[in-house]
Order: sequence, then structure tokens, then C-alpha cells
Amino acid sequence: MDTDVVIVGAGPTGLLLACELRLAGVRPIVLERRPEPSGTPKANGLGGQIVRLLDHRGLLAPVREGSPYAGQVPTFPFAQIPLELSRLGDDLPLDVVLIQQPRLERVLADRAAALDTEIRRGHRMTALSQDGEAVTLTADGPDGTYRLRARYAVGCDGANSPVRGLAGIGFPGTTDPGVVLLGHFRATEATGDLYEAPDIEVPGYGRLRPGWNRTPRGRVTVTSLHPGVHVAAVRENAPPPGGYDDDAPVTFADVQAAMVRVLGGEVPLGEPIWLSRTTTQARVAERFVAGRVLLAGDAAHLFPAGGAALNVGMTDALNLGWKLAATLRGDAPEGLLASYATERGHAAERTMLQTRVQAELERLEEEAADAAIPRLLTELLTYERPLRHVAELMSGAGVRYAMTGVDPHQLAGRLVPELRLTMPTGEERLVAGLMWAARPVLLDLAGDADLRQVAGPWRDRVDVVTAGCARPPARAVLIRPDGYVAWAGDTPDGLAEALAAWFGTAGEPVTATPGPPARPAR
Repeated sequence: MDTDVVIVGAGPTGLLLACELRLAGVRPIVLERRPEPSGTPKANGLGGQIVRLLDHRGLLAPVREGSPYAGQVPTFPFAQIPLELSRLGDDLPLDVVLIQQPRLERVLADRAAALDTEIRRGHRMTALSQDGEAVTLTADGPDGTYRLRARYAVGCDGANSPVRGLAGIGFPGTTDPGVVLLGHFRATEATGDLYEAPDIEVPGYGRLRPGWNRTPRGRVTVTSLHPGVHVAAVRENAPPPGGYDDDAPVTFADVQAAMVRVLGGEVPLGEPIWLSRTTTQARVAERFVAGRVLLAGDAAHLFPAGGAALNVGMTDALNLGWKLAATLRGDAPEGLLASYATERGHAAERTMLQTRVQAELERLEEEAADAAIPRLLTELLTYERPLRHVAELMSGAGVRYAMTGVDPHQLAGRLVPELRLTMPTGEERLVAGLMWAARPVLLDLAGDADLRQVAGPWRDRVDVVTAGCARPPARAVLIRPDGYVAWAGDTPDGLAEALAAWFGTAGEPVTATPGPPARPAR
């Protein structure tokens, strides 16, 4: 056996998964076909629960550094409907950090390097097979073709995932026939404001508005998420004369011609930095786990709207890392690795629901200028409960995993709240600061000796932390390494069951070598 895990793909999901495995004492090998990190800004930011989860690993500070906007947002679009999140009070359900994907990947690659992770760039996987004991991968590298044999392989290799195809995993769903041309452009007047459209006047059309500017021929949007950069996209309702050549690179002339066809005039965009074309897809893999091959990120799901890909994909990595590590150590309870597919499949379904609705709303507004459904939804989303429900769906907070017990606590299955704690030393800490080591935590908020006694046989793999809390949601909270609550309660009832269900039989030896330091270098 050459290694325990091979991760194919060094995008955000693959890099974060590698870091999670290293924190758990597992040494993965990451194969990335590109010889150098990509400079293509495929994504421009993070939104939703992944922002809090990065804080659980001490990664939020470097991710936020230099960001033109980081924090909770008072308003956010749901298709063309503006969600006035400020109506929900101080605790807004959607956190946003503007960061282009190349910089996000640099932050994650730096963390992976600090954890002594092996990343092989310029190594393309070309073949994959598996048996009952291992996965065999063939790769082409700078020094030729070679084979790797690993106990597991994880495909984090994107929408056209070779791992998924070679493992024989279906990817059912739909592809929108429309093509979107998009790009980034240098423009000195771009302010980087999250909400305002740049002050652009289009001859024959007028001033561009925030969001999509629609005509019977299609739609155009121009915004500024980073100072000095316009982000622009155009979608035509009908293919242009001669159609699109998918094999030819997108040119500035292509983008400008499409905008002229839609708006009737040229849009002053500035010098192009990066141009691309994309088609919208709605797909979920038939299986996330096939024997010893697993999928995460875009290899497992593609969503038709809403910018959800990074939030969901990186959360996949946090869910999978500790489960795969426990399986490799040999102390995983029965069904732990299978729960990755169950839980993240559920999350993908919930994300698909809200992004499909957004895509349908976009189509309705293209087909009818006075579409009734968007107008009614706009009214409904001025009320607190529907507004919160939709915002939580978009952020991922609406996902609740199934947990053990007849009547689980209301926290069980949800991301742990960001409690402010008083440690026995008098130090003030947040829950996120307890999670940097990626280990389970039993948080004793009542100084309950009986609870700590129940957890005693699991002390080799579960950290027990006693702390005060001004408004404790329960006397004790059991937090999984991915930040989700496995159990909460005011008595020890059900605690031993939850510990065994998620972290194995009490007292079984842990065979892995200790992981890297609990507080990785920033």
C-alpha cells in the first residue's frame, strides 16, 4: 500500500479535505493535473455556514484578510427577489466573505503545507480500479506514468470528474441550453461595493441597474466585488448567429457582441482579465460512496443558481475528513463512512431545492415581465418566518442531520451555535476556538460530574471541556469534529449512546499516530 488516501483535485474542496485528514493523523496524497495553481477566479466569495466552519479551523482570519467585504449581509438576492435580512434582527443568517478562488486556494495550500501534506502538481490521473482492499490509480507525472495503491480514493476533481466516470457513478440531471459568457475587467471606477452596480451608461439602453438587466433578447449584469474590477455576465435567450464554438476560447469581442445583441449598445467594461463561458447544470451523483471511491464537491453535485457550490463542497470535506480518518484508524462505528453519503446527500437535496427555485424564477421573469409568482413571493418574503426559512436554506443552516435518540434535543443535527464561553481560568472564548484540532468535544456547561463520568471511557478520542455560559442551550453539548451537534441534554440520558454511535465502542485502542498540533500556524 503506497498511501491511505489519494485525493484527486487540489481545488478548495480537495485541499480542505487534505487538511482535515492531516489533522486526524492521516497522510493523504493529492494529485492535481495542473502544474501550477490556477489563476482563474471561478468563484468570487464564500457565503453561508462554511464561513463559520472555517473559523472552526482557525482559517477565517487569513481568508478574510484583504477581503473587500466580510461579515453578515443586510440584504441578499434570491433570484431577482431582494431578501431584506436586516428584518431578522442582529443575528443575520448569512455570512459572506468576498475572496477570489485563486486566493482561497493559496490560503488552503499554505495550511496544507504547514500540515506537511504531499501535493503532486502536474500529475494527471488516467485510470482507476478497485478491489476489496484498495484502489489502484494510474497517473501521468513529469517523470512518466506510475501507479498508486491506496485504501481509499476521493474525487474532488470537478464537474467533469474522471474519478466519478471511472468509478461508474452516474450523474443524472439537466443542463440548461443557454450559455453564459462571463469575465473580469479592469476598470478604475469599480469600487468593490457589494450592493451597487457600477455607474455605467449604455448607449441606447441607459444606466445599468444592480442585478440582471433584462430585455426580450436576454440579460446582462455588471457588478464590482473587488476594487478596480468589473465582474460582468451576459446570457442570450437564443443562440447567436452561427452558435457557440465550445472548443474556441472566449474573446472580448464575443462578450461585447453578445451584450450589444441583448442591450442594443456597447458596455464600457475595460481591459479583460479573464473570460469564460458556462452552462448551468442541476445534477447530483447517484452515489457519493462506491466501494472505496468517494466523491465530494462539484464531482458530487452541481447546482443551477445561487453561488452555493463552494459552501456545499467545502462542507462535504469537513463532513468526510473525520469519518474517513476514523475508518482508517479502525475505531469507526459501523456505518460511519456511509453516513457521509446520507448526510451530504440530504444537504445536496436541500441546496438543489432552493437553487432550482431560483433558476425557475429567473426563467419566469424572462418569459413574462409581469410574472405573478415572483410578485407573490416578494410579498411573502417580507414576513419574518418565510424570510428566515429561505435565508437558512441558502446558508445551509436549514440542513439538519438525523441523530441518535428517541427525542433528540433541538440542537442535535445542527451546527453548534457560536456560544460565548468562560473557561475555568476566567478566559473568554468562543466555541470555534475549541474546534481547531478537528476533534470531538463534549462541552460541559454545568460542571456536571455525572456527565463527565459517562464520557470517561471515550477520553482518548473526545475532548471534555468544562466552561460557563451566560445562556446555555443545554447542560452539555456533544460536538462532532465537523461542528455539528451529535447530542445535547440536561441529563446524561442518551449521551453514551451518542458517543458510541459516532465515536466507536468505549475503550477501543486508537491506532493512528497523533495528528499535527491543535493550533495550526496561521
